[in-house]
Amino acid sequence: MLCSRLTNANILTMDPDRPVARDLGIWRGRIVGLDEAVTSLPAREVIDLQGATVLPGFIDSHVHLAWTGLKQSTPSVAPCQRVEDVLAVVAEAASRTPHAGTWVDVMGYDQRALGRHLTAAELDTVSRGRKVFLMHDSGHGCVVNSAVLELLPAGVPHRSGFLAEGAMTAARRLRLPYGQAEIADAVERAARTCLAEGVTAVAEAGIGGGLLGHSPVELGAYQLLRDQGRLPLRVQLMPAGDTLRPREAHASDGIPRALDLGMRTGFGDDWLSLGALKIYTDGGMMARTAALTAPYAGTDHTGQLQDDPDRLTRLIVDGHLAGWQLAVHAIGDRAADLALDALERAQRLRPRPNARHRIEHAGLIRPDQLPRFARLGVSAVVQPSFLYSFGDDYADVMGEERAPWMYRGRGFLDHGVTLVGSSDRPVTDGAPLRAIQFMVERVSASGRQIGPDEAVTVEEALRAYTVAGAYACRWDDSAGSLTPGKRADMVVLGDDPRYVDPSRIGGIEVIATFVDGHETTDARKL
Repeated sequence: MLCSRLTNANILTMDPDRPVARDLGIWRGRIVGLDEAVTSLPAREVIDLQGATVLPGFIDSHVHLAWTGLKQSTPSVAPCQRVEDVLAVVAEAASRTPHAGTWVDVMGYDQRALGRHLTAAELDTVSRGRKVFLMHDSGHGCVVNSAVLELLPAGVPHRSGFLAEGAMTAARRLRLPYGQAEIADAVERAARTCLAEGVTAVAEAGIGGGLLGHSPVELGAYQLLRDQGRLPLRVQLMPAGDTLRPREAHASDGIPRALDLGMRTGFGDDWLSLGALKIYTDGGMMARTAALTAPYAGTDHTGQLQDDPDRLTRLIVDGHLAGWQLAVHAIGDRAADLALDALERAQRLRPRPNARHRIEHAGLIRPDQLPRFARLGVSAVVQPSFLYSFGDDYADVMGEERAPWMYRGRGFLDHGVTLVGSSDRPVTDGAPLRAIQFMVERVSASGRQIGPDEAVTVEEALRAYTVAGAYACRWDDSAGSLTPGKRADMVVLGDDPRYVDPSRIGGIEVIATFVDGHETTDARKL
Protein backbone atom coordinates (compact mmCIF):
# COMPACT_ATOMS: atom_id res chain seq x y z
CA MET A 1 0.00 0.00 0.00
CA LEU A 2 1.25 3.49 -0.86
CA CYS A 3 1.72 5.97 1.94
CA SER A 4 0.11 8.61 -0.28
CA ARG A 5 -0.78 9.39 -3.85
CA LEU A 6 -1.03 12.78 -5.48
CA THR A 7 -3.69 12.83 -8.17
CA ASN A 8 -5.28 15.23 -10.63
CA ALA A 9 -2.05 17.24 -10.76
CA ASN A 10 0.03 18.96 -13.43
CA ILE A 11 3.32 17.27 -12.51
CA LEU A 12 6.45 18.69 -14.14
CA THR A 13 9.01 16.01 -13.31
CA MET A 14 12.13 17.73 -14.78
CA ASP A 15 13.01 14.24 -16.00
CA PRO A 16 13.42 14.26 -19.80
CA ASP A 17 12.47 10.57 -19.99
CA ARG A 18 9.06 11.30 -18.45
CA PRO A 19 8.51 15.08 -18.43
CA VAL A 20 4.87 15.26 -17.26
CA ALA A 21 2.45 13.17 -15.22
CA ARG A 22 -0.94 13.35 -13.50
CA ASP A 23 -0.47 10.94 -10.57
CA LEU A 24 2.50 10.31 -8.28
CA GLY A 25 2.87 7.58 -5.67
CA ILE A 26 4.87 7.89 -2.44
CA TRP A 27 6.10 5.18 -0.11
CA ARG A 28 8.33 5.85 2.89
CA GLY A 29 9.45 9.23 1.62
CA ARG A 30 10.34 8.07 -1.88
CA ILE A 31 8.62 8.35 -5.24
CA VAL A 32 7.67 4.84 -6.35
CA GLY A 33 5.91 5.53 -9.62
CA LEU A 34 3.93 7.81 -11.89
CA ASP A 35 0.52 7.58 -13.57
CA GLU A 36 -0.41 4.03 -14.61
CA ALA A 37 2.23 2.53 -12.30
CA VAL A 38 0.42 3.87 -9.22
CA THR A 39 -3.11 4.97 -10.19
CA SER A 40 -4.74 1.67 -9.27
CA LEU A 41 -2.70 1.06 -6.11
CA PRO A 42 -4.32 1.53 -2.69
CA ALA A 43 -2.98 4.43 -0.62
CA ARG A 44 -3.44 5.52 2.98
CA GLU A 45 -4.01 9.07 1.73
CA VAL A 46 -5.09 10.34 -1.67
CA ILE A 47 -4.50 14.05 -2.25
CA ASP A 48 -6.51 15.61 -5.07
CA LEU A 49 -4.56 18.67 -6.21
CA GLN A 50 -7.32 19.89 -8.52
CA GLY A 51 -4.99 20.68 -11.39
CA ALA A 52 -2.29 22.45 -9.39
CA THR A 53 1.28 22.33 -10.71
CA VAL A 54 3.83 20.13 -8.94
CA LEU A 55 7.59 20.55 -9.33
CA PRO A 56 10.60 19.06 -7.58
CA GLY A 57 11.27 21.02 -4.41
CA PHE A 58 13.46 24.03 -5.14
CA ILE A 59 17.10 23.71 -4.12
CA ASP A 60 18.78 26.89 -2.92
CA SER A 61 22.44 26.10 -3.44
CA HIS A 62 23.86 29.09 -1.52
CA VAL A 63 22.19 30.46 1.62
CA HIS A 64 23.07 31.66 5.11
CA LEU A 65 20.35 30.27 7.35
CA ALA A 66 21.87 31.26 10.67
CA TRP A 67 22.50 34.82 9.52
CA THR A 68 18.97 34.98 8.09
CA GLY A 69 17.38 33.84 11.34
CA LEU A 70 19.53 36.14 13.45
CA LYS A 71 18.69 39.05 11.19
CA GLN A 72 14.98 38.36 11.63
CA SER A 73 15.33 38.83 15.40
CA THR A 74 17.80 41.75 15.44
CA PRO A 75 17.08 45.50 15.15
CA SER A 76 17.50 46.68 11.57
CA VAL A 77 18.13 49.99 9.83
CA ALA A 78 17.10 48.58 6.43
CA PRO A 79 14.22 51.05 5.84
CA CYS A 80 16.33 54.09 6.75
CA GLN A 81 17.54 56.49 4.07
CA ARG A 82 18.84 59.29 6.31
CA VAL A 83 21.78 59.26 8.70
CA GLU A 84 19.68 60.62 11.55
CA ASP A 85 17.16 57.80 11.13
CA VAL A 86 19.90 55.17 11.28
CA LEU A 87 21.30 56.77 14.42
CA ALA A 88 17.84 56.79 16.00
CA VAL A 89 17.56 53.00 15.51
CA VAL A 90 21.03 52.47 16.99
CA ALA A 91 20.14 54.70 19.93
CA GLU A 92 16.99 52.71 20.60
CA ALA A 93 18.90 49.41 20.42
CA ALA A 94 21.57 50.73 22.77
CA SER A 95 18.95 51.86 25.28
CA ARG A 96 17.61 48.30 25.48
CA THR A 97 20.93 46.74 26.52
CA PRO A 98 21.34 46.49 30.26
CA HIS A 99 24.94 47.57 30.85
CA ALA A 100 27.58 49.87 29.47
CA GLY A 101 30.30 47.91 27.70
CA THR A 102 27.94 45.33 26.23
CA TRP A 103 27.63 44.72 22.49
CA VAL A 104 24.81 46.19 20.43
CA ASP A 105 24.05 44.44 17.13
CA VAL A 106 22.12 46.21 14.39
CA MET A 107 21.50 44.74 10.93
CA GLY A 108 20.44 46.07 7.54
CA TYR A 109 23.12 48.71 6.98
CA ASP A 110 23.68 49.83 3.38
CA GLN A 111 25.64 53.00 2.71
CA ARG A 112 24.13 53.41 -0.75
CA ALA A 113 20.82 54.52 0.72
CA LEU A 114 22.66 57.23 2.70
CA GLY A 115 25.07 58.39 0.01
CA ARG A 116 28.09 57.69 2.25
CA HIS A 117 29.29 55.52 5.09
CA LEU A 118 28.46 56.31 8.69
CA THR A 119 31.41 57.02 10.96
CA ALA A 120 32.50 55.79 14.36
CA ALA A 121 32.19 59.34 15.67
CA GLU A 122 28.53 59.47 14.66
CA LEU A 123 27.82 56.14 16.33
CA ASP A 124 29.57 57.42 19.47
CA THR A 125 26.90 60.08 19.87
CA VAL A 126 24.18 57.45 20.39
CA SER A 127 26.02 54.38 21.72
CA ARG A 128 25.58 55.14 25.47
CA GLY A 129 28.90 53.48 26.28
CA ARG A 130 28.05 50.27 24.40
CA LYS A 131 30.11 48.53 21.71
CA VAL A 132 28.17 49.02 18.46
CA PHE A 133 28.42 46.57 15.55
CA LEU A 134 26.38 47.75 12.55
CA MET A 135 26.36 44.90 10.01
CA HIS A 136 26.49 45.67 6.30
CA ASP A 137 23.74 43.95 4.31
CA SER A 138 26.31 42.34 2.02
CA GLY A 139 27.98 40.49 4.88
CA HIS A 140 31.32 41.92 3.76
CA GLY A 141 31.62 44.90 6.06
CA CYS A 142 30.43 46.71 9.18
CA VAL A 143 30.61 50.03 10.94
CA VAL A 144 31.71 50.11 14.58
CA ASN A 145 32.06 52.85 17.14
CA SER A 146 35.19 54.04 18.92
CA ALA A 147 34.69 51.60 21.81
CA VAL A 148 35.31 48.78 19.32
CA LEU A 149 38.10 50.51 17.41
CA GLU A 150 40.05 50.93 20.64
CA LEU A 151 40.09 47.15 21.13
CA LEU A 152 41.24 46.18 17.64
CA PRO A 153 44.81 44.96 17.16
CA ALA A 154 47.22 47.54 15.82
CA GLY A 155 47.26 47.82 12.07
CA VAL A 156 43.69 46.70 11.38
CA PRO A 157 42.58 49.00 8.54
CA HIS A 158 39.38 50.99 8.70
CA ARG A 159 37.82 54.09 7.22
CA SER A 160 36.46 56.16 10.10
CA GLY A 161 34.90 53.04 11.62
CA PHE A 162 33.99 51.13 8.45
CA LEU A 163 35.65 47.70 8.46
CA ALA A 164 35.70 45.51 5.35
CA GLU A 165 36.41 41.81 4.90
CA GLY A 166 39.31 40.65 7.13
CA ALA A 167 39.11 43.81 9.23
CA MET A 168 35.51 42.95 10.08
CA THR A 169 36.66 39.46 11.07
CA ALA A 170 39.11 41.05 13.51
CA ALA A 171 36.22 42.90 15.15
CA ARG A 172 34.16 39.72 15.40
CA ARG A 173 37.00 37.98 17.20
CA LEU A 174 36.72 40.48 20.04
CA ARG A 175 33.47 38.94 21.23
CA LEU A 176 32.05 35.65 22.34
CA PRO A 177 30.50 33.52 19.57
CA TYR A 178 26.80 32.83 19.46
CA GLY A 179 25.64 29.85 21.51
CA GLN A 180 24.49 26.70 19.75
CA ALA A 181 20.92 27.02 21.02
CA GLU A 182 20.66 30.59 19.67
CA ILE A 183 22.03 29.50 16.30
CA ALA A 184 19.66 26.53 16.20
CA ASP A 185 16.64 28.76 16.83
CA ALA A 186 17.79 31.15 14.09
CA VAL A 187 18.31 28.34 11.59
CA GLU A 188 14.86 26.90 12.29
CA ARG A 189 13.22 30.32 11.77
CA ALA A 190 14.99 30.81 8.46
CA ALA A 191 14.27 27.26 7.30
CA ARG A 192 10.53 27.77 7.85
CA THR A 193 10.69 30.84 5.61
CA CYS A 194 12.44 28.78 2.92
CA LEU A 195 9.77 26.09 3.08
CA ALA A 196 7.01 28.64 2.59
CA GLU A 197 8.72 29.64 -0.67
CA GLY A 198 8.96 26.08 -1.97
CA VAL A 199 12.56 25.36 -0.96
CA THR A 200 13.13 21.82 0.33
CA ALA A 201 16.95 21.71 0.46
CA VAL A 202 19.72 24.27 0.89
CA ALA A 203 23.48 24.56 0.98
CA GLU A 204 24.67 26.64 3.94
CA ALA A 205 27.56 28.63 2.49
CA GLY A 206 30.34 28.76 5.05
CA ILE A 207 30.17 27.57 8.65
CA GLY A 208 32.81 27.96 11.32
CA GLY A 209 34.69 30.74 9.55
CA GLY A 210 35.58 34.28 10.51
CA LEU A 211 33.72 36.37 7.95
CA LEU A 212 30.21 35.79 9.32
CA GLY A 213 31.54 34.54 12.61
CA HIS A 214 28.59 32.63 14.03
CA SER A 215 30.58 30.07 16.03
CA PRO A 216 33.63 27.79 15.73
CA VAL A 217 31.30 24.93 16.73
CA GLU A 218 28.46 25.97 14.42
CA LEU A 219 27.93 22.48 13.02
CA GLY A 220 26.76 21.40 16.46
CA ALA A 221 23.75 23.72 16.21
CA TYR A 222 22.55 21.89 13.10
CA GLN A 223 23.10 18.54 14.80
CA LEU A 224 21.08 19.84 17.75
CA LEU A 225 18.16 20.62 15.43
CA ARG A 226 18.47 17.21 13.80
CA ASP A 227 18.53 15.43 17.16
CA GLN A 228 15.47 17.36 18.37
CA GLY A 229 13.49 16.74 15.17
CA ARG A 230 13.44 20.47 14.40
CA LEU A 231 15.36 20.49 11.11
CA PRO A 232 12.49 21.04 8.65
CA LEU A 233 14.41 20.79 5.38
CA ARG A 234 17.60 19.23 4.07
CA VAL A 235 20.81 21.11 4.77
CA GLN A 236 24.24 20.68 3.28
CA LEU A 237 26.94 22.46 5.25
CA MET A 238 29.92 24.13 3.59
CA PRO A 239 32.80 24.48 6.06
CA ALA A 240 34.69 27.73 5.60
CA GLY A 241 38.13 27.35 4.06
CA ASP A 242 39.88 28.70 7.12
CA THR A 243 38.63 25.70 9.15
CA LEU A 244 41.23 23.52 7.40
CA ARG A 245 44.39 22.96 9.43
CA PRO A 246 47.80 21.52 8.50
CA ARG A 247 47.80 17.78 9.23
CA GLU A 248 50.70 15.33 9.39
CA ALA A 249 48.85 12.64 7.50
CA HIS A 250 50.54 9.73 5.75
CA ALA A 251 52.63 10.97 2.85
CA SER A 252 50.78 8.74 0.38
CA ASP A 253 47.50 10.51 1.26
CA GLY A 254 48.84 13.71 -0.25
CA ILE A 255 46.72 15.82 2.11
CA PRO A 256 48.51 18.95 3.39
CA ARG A 257 45.47 20.43 5.19
CA ALA A 258 42.24 18.90 6.41
CA LEU A 259 39.36 19.04 8.87
CA ASP A 260 39.75 16.94 11.99
CA LEU A 261 39.65 13.20 11.28
CA GLY A 262 39.95 13.86 7.56
CA MET A 263 36.24 14.59 7.08
CA ARG A 264 35.31 15.94 3.66
CA THR A 265 32.46 16.44 1.19
CA GLY A 266 29.78 13.76 1.47
CA PHE A 267 29.91 12.93 5.17
CA GLY A 268 26.42 12.77 6.70
CA ASP A 269 22.98 11.63 5.63
CA ASP A 270 20.00 12.73 3.54
CA TRP A 271 19.07 15.44 6.05
CA LEU A 272 22.40 16.88 7.20
CA SER A 273 25.71 16.48 5.45
CA LEU A 274 29.02 18.11 4.60
CA GLY A 275 29.09 19.75 1.20
CA ALA A 276 31.75 21.77 -0.55
CA LEU A 277 34.58 23.64 1.14
CA LYS A 278 33.74 27.37 0.94
CA ILE A 279 36.70 29.59 0.06
CA TYR A 280 36.42 33.37 -0.19
CA THR A 281 38.62 35.15 -2.74
CA ASP A 282 37.04 38.62 -2.78
CA GLY A 283 34.20 40.70 -1.35
CA GLY A 284 30.97 41.99 -2.88
CA MET A 285 29.67 44.59 -5.29
CA MET A 286 27.38 46.17 -2.71
CA ALA A 287 30.33 46.99 -0.44
CA ARG A 288 32.52 47.78 -3.48
CA THR A 289 34.98 45.06 -2.43
CA ALA A 290 34.48 42.62 -5.33
CA ALA A 291 37.88 42.34 -7.04
CA LEU A 292 37.75 43.72 -10.60
CA THR A 293 40.34 43.96 -13.36
CA ALA A 294 39.18 47.49 -14.22
CA PRO A 295 37.98 50.09 -11.68
CA TYR A 296 34.42 50.66 -10.59
CA ALA A 297 32.93 53.30 -12.89
CA GLY A 298 33.94 56.82 -11.93
CA THR A 299 36.63 55.67 -9.47
CA ASP A 300 40.17 54.31 -9.42
CA HIS A 301 39.10 51.53 -7.03
CA THR A 302 39.22 47.88 -8.15
CA GLY A 303 38.01 46.15 -4.99
CA GLN A 304 40.13 43.73 -3.01
CA LEU A 305 41.08 40.11 -2.62
CA GLN A 306 40.52 38.49 0.76
CA ASP A 307 44.19 37.56 1.15
CA ASP A 308 47.50 37.36 -0.65
CA PRO A 309 46.85 35.68 -4.05
CA ASP A 310 49.46 32.98 -3.44
CA ARG A 311 47.91 32.05 -0.08
CA LEU A 312 44.45 31.89 -1.61
CA THR A 313 45.76 29.70 -4.42
CA ARG A 314 47.45 27.35 -1.96
CA LEU A 315 44.23 27.01 0.04
CA ILE A 316 42.22 26.14 -3.08
CA VAL A 317 44.84 23.61 -4.18
CA ASP A 318 45.11 22.08 -0.71
CA GLY A 319 41.33 21.73 -0.48
CA HIS A 320 41.28 19.90 -3.79
CA LEU A 321 44.14 17.62 -2.73
CA ALA A 322 42.26 16.78 0.49
CA GLY A 323 39.34 15.47 -1.57
CA TRP A 324 36.90 18.33 -1.11
CA GLN A 325 34.46 19.64 -3.60
CA LEU A 326 35.25 23.36 -3.67
CA ALA A 327 32.84 26.31 -3.65
CA VAL A 328 35.02 29.30 -4.44
CA HIS A 329 33.46 32.70 -3.77
CA ALA A 330 34.46 34.95 -6.68
CA ILE A 331 32.25 37.90 -7.55
CA GLY A 332 34.59 40.14 -9.54
CA ASP A 333 36.33 39.07 -12.74
CA ARG A 334 39.78 39.46 -11.16
CA ALA A 335 38.75 37.08 -8.40
CA ALA A 336 37.34 34.70 -11.01
CA ASP A 337 40.72 34.70 -12.78
CA LEU A 338 42.40 33.69 -9.53
CA ALA A 339 39.82 30.98 -8.84
CA LEU A 340 40.03 29.49 -12.33
CA ASP A 341 43.84 29.56 -12.31
CA ALA A 342 43.93 27.81 -8.93
CA LEU A 343 41.37 25.17 -9.91
CA GLU A 344 43.27 24.46 -13.12
CA ARG A 345 46.50 24.05 -11.16
CA ALA A 346 44.78 21.77 -8.66
CA GLN A 347 43.41 19.51 -11.39
CA ARG A 348 46.85 19.25 -12.99
CA LEU A 349 48.37 18.10 -9.70
CA ARG A 350 45.64 15.55 -8.96
CA PRO A 351 43.03 15.07 -11.69
CA ARG A 352 39.52 14.58 -10.29
CA PRO A 353 37.12 14.71 -13.26
CA ASN A 354 34.01 14.46 -11.05
CA ALA A 355 35.11 16.99 -8.44
CA ARG A 356 32.16 19.25 -9.38
CA HIS A 357 33.93 22.38 -8.21
CA ARG A 358 31.76 25.50 -8.14
CA ILE A 359 32.31 29.22 -8.39
CA GLU A 360 29.91 31.01 -6.08
CA HIS A 361 28.30 34.19 -7.42
CA ALA A 362 30.31 34.56 -10.66
CA GLY A 363 29.01 38.13 -10.50
CA LEU A 364 31.09 39.66 -13.31
CA ILE A 365 32.42 37.20 -15.86
CA ARG A 366 34.18 38.43 -19.00
CA PRO A 367 33.47 36.70 -22.33
CA ASP A 368 36.96 35.17 -22.40
CA GLN A 369 36.35 33.49 -19.03
CA LEU A 370 33.30 31.51 -20.15
CA PRO A 371 35.26 28.84 -22.09
CA ARG A 372 37.50 28.32 -19.04
CA PHE A 373 34.48 27.51 -16.85
CA ALA A 374 33.43 24.93 -19.43
CA ARG A 375 36.88 23.43 -19.91
CA LEU A 376 37.37 22.98 -16.16
CA GLY A 377 33.84 21.61 -15.61
CA VAL A 378 33.12 24.33 -13.05
CA SER A 379 29.49 25.14 -12.18
CA ALA A 380 28.35 28.76 -11.88
CA VAL A 381 26.22 29.26 -8.75
CA VAL A 382 24.52 32.60 -9.40
CA GLN A 383 22.04 34.80 -7.50
CA PRO A 384 19.62 36.30 -10.05
CA SER A 385 17.77 38.32 -7.40
CA PHE A 386 20.86 40.46 -6.86
CA LEU A 387 20.17 42.13 -10.19
CA TYR A 388 16.45 42.38 -9.51
CA SER A 389 17.09 44.13 -6.17
CA PHE A 390 20.37 45.94 -6.84
CA GLY A 391 20.68 45.86 -10.60
CA ASP A 392 20.38 49.60 -11.20
CA ASP A 393 23.24 50.33 -8.83
CA TYR A 394 25.38 47.44 -10.04
CA ALA A 395 24.90 48.39 -13.69
CA ASP A 396 25.92 51.98 -12.91
CA VAL A 397 29.12 50.99 -11.11
CA MET A 398 30.07 48.43 -13.78
CA GLY A 399 29.43 50.72 -16.73
CA GLU A 400 27.82 50.11 -20.10
CA GLU A 401 30.32 47.55 -21.41
CA ARG A 402 30.47 45.34 -18.32
CA ALA A 403 26.86 45.50 -17.12
CA PRO A 404 25.69 42.70 -19.49
CA TRP A 405 28.37 40.38 -18.03
CA MET A 406 26.80 40.37 -14.57
CA TYR A 407 25.22 37.20 -13.17
CA ARG A 408 25.02 35.63 -16.59
CA GLY A 409 22.54 33.03 -17.72
CA ARG A 410 22.59 32.40 -21.48
CA GLY A 411 26.35 32.84 -21.72
CA PHE A 412 26.98 30.01 -19.29
CA LEU A 413 24.44 27.68 -20.86
CA ASP A 414 25.65 28.29 -24.40
CA HIS A 415 29.16 27.31 -23.30
CA GLY A 416 27.94 24.12 -21.64
CA VAL A 417 28.44 25.41 -18.09
CA THR A 418 26.05 24.13 -15.41
CA LEU A 419 23.96 27.14 -14.34
CA VAL A 420 22.82 26.85 -10.72
CA GLY A 421 20.29 29.13 -9.04
CA SER A 422 20.60 30.37 -5.47
CA SER A 423 19.75 33.36 -3.30
CA ASP A 424 22.59 34.20 -0.84
CA ARG A 425 19.72 34.78 1.58
CA PRO A 426 19.50 37.13 3.55
CA VAL A 427 21.53 39.52 1.39
CA THR A 428 18.40 39.91 -0.71
CA ASP A 429 15.07 38.25 -1.42
CA GLY A 430 15.30 34.45 -1.30
CA ALA A 431 12.15 33.40 -3.15
CA PRO A 432 13.10 31.11 -6.08
CA LEU A 433 10.10 32.09 -8.19
CA ARG A 434 11.09 35.75 -8.15
CA ALA A 435 14.64 34.78 -9.13
CA ILE A 436 13.30 32.58 -11.94
CA GLN A 437 11.26 35.53 -13.20
CA PHE A 438 14.39 37.67 -13.36
CA MET A 439 16.33 34.96 -15.20
CA VAL A 440 13.64 35.01 -17.90
CA GLU A 441 13.05 38.77 -18.05
CA ARG A 442 16.42 40.26 -16.95
CA VAL A 443 14.51 43.27 -15.61
CA SER A 444 15.34 45.02 -12.32
CA ALA A 445 12.76 46.17 -9.80
CA SER A 446 12.71 49.60 -11.46
CA GLY A 447 12.04 48.09 -14.88
CA ARG A 448 15.59 48.48 -16.22
CA GLN A 449 16.79 45.73 -18.55
CA ILE A 450 20.20 44.39 -17.59
CA GLY A 451 21.96 42.17 -20.07
CA PRO A 452 18.84 41.06 -21.95
CA ASP A 453 20.94 38.73 -24.13
CA GLU A 454 21.61 36.69 -20.96
CA ALA A 455 17.92 35.78 -20.57
CA VAL A 456 17.04 32.07 -20.41
CA THR A 457 13.81 30.16 -20.96
CA VAL A 458 11.43 29.33 -18.12
CA GLU A 459 12.37 25.65 -18.40
CA GLU A 460 16.09 26.49 -18.15
CA ALA A 461 15.47 28.70 -15.12
CA LEU A 462 13.43 25.97 -13.41
CA ARG A 463 16.24 23.53 -14.12
CA ALA A 464 18.73 25.86 -12.38
CA TYR A 465 16.71 25.53 -9.15
CA THR A 466 16.05 21.79 -9.42
CA VAL A 467 18.21 19.50 -11.57
CA ALA A 468 21.26 21.76 -11.62
CA GLY A 469 21.00 22.48 -7.90
CA ALA A 470 20.96 18.75 -7.19
CA TYR A 471 24.01 18.27 -9.41
CA ALA A 472 25.96 21.10 -7.75
CA CYS A 473 25.19 19.67 -4.29
CA ARG A 474 25.90 16.08 -5.39
CA TRP A 475 22.29 15.11 -4.72
CA ASP A 476 21.46 14.20 -8.32
CA ASP A 477 20.92 10.53 -7.45
CA SER A 478 18.17 11.43 -4.97
CA ALA A 479 16.79 14.90 -5.77
CA GLY A 480 16.23 17.46 -8.51
CA SER A 481 13.57 15.56 -10.48
CA LEU A 482 10.39 13.67 -9.68
CA THR A 483 11.74 10.31 -10.79
CA PRO A 484 10.86 6.95 -9.22
CA GLY A 485 13.41 6.13 -6.54
CA LYS A 486 14.15 9.74 -5.65
CA ARG A 487 13.02 11.61 -2.54
CA ALA A 488 9.46 12.88 -2.47
CA ASP A 489 10.45 16.53 -2.05
CA MET A 490 8.02 18.73 -3.98
CA VAL A 491 6.48 22.15 -4.27
CA VAL A 492 2.85 22.70 -5.30
CA LEU A 493 2.14 25.90 -7.25
CA GLY A 494 -1.05 27.70 -8.11
CA ASP A 495 0.00 28.20 -11.76
CA ASP A 496 2.33 26.62 -14.28
CA PRO A 497 5.35 28.97 -14.65
CA ARG A 498 5.72 27.94 -18.29
CA TYR A 499 2.37 29.36 -19.33
CA VAL A 500 1.86 32.54 -17.32
CA ASP A 501 3.16 35.90 -18.46
CA PRO A 502 6.82 36.08 -17.33
CA SER A 503 6.04 39.18 -15.27
CA ARG A 504 3.69 37.04 -13.13
CA ILE A 505 6.08 34.18 -12.32
CA GLY A 506 7.32 35.74 -9.09
CA GLY A 507 3.76 36.13 -7.84
CA ILE A 508 2.67 32.53 -8.38
CA GLU A 509 1.16 31.12 -5.18
CA VAL A 510 3.15 28.46 -3.35
CA ILE A 511 0.27 26.26 -2.17
CA ALA A 512 2.27 23.66 -0.26
CA THR A 513 5.73 22.18 0.20
CA PHE A 514 6.42 18.48 0.74
CA VAL A 515 9.58 16.99 2.25
CA ASP A 516 9.94 13.21 2.38
CA GLY A 517 6.38 12.99 1.10
CA HIS A 518 4.98 14.92 4.07
CA GLU A 519 3.33 18.31 3.72
CA THR A 520 5.61 20.46 5.84
CA THR A 521 3.85 23.73 5.18
CA ASP A 522 0.61 24.93 3.71
CA ALA A 523 1.65 28.41 2.62
CA ARG A 524 -1.97 29.60 2.68
CA LYS A 525 -2.03 29.17 6.47
CA LEU A 526 1.08 31.27 7.17
